[in-house]
Amino acid sequence: MSKTTSKFFPEVRERAVRMVLDNEGQHESRWQAIVSIAAKIGCSANTLNAWVKKAEVSSGTRAGIPSDTAEN
Repeated sequence: MSKTTSKFFPEVRERAVRMVLDNEGQHESRWQAIVSIAAKIGCSANTLNAWVKKAEVSSGTRAGIPSDTAEN
């Protein structure tokens, strides 16, 4: 399986995730927050949703194996 490269710098991804987590209360659902923020930064909502899920796993707020552990 080939790994795709992201056109977004890690700082942009981290900021977008923070925006979702900080602003989801201002939307009717998390998905609406994701759709709104994804449109602003120019990525798909599904991509941003994946970034949010990875960040939650890494921080321990979502069950799963962090990507840095899974790669080893």
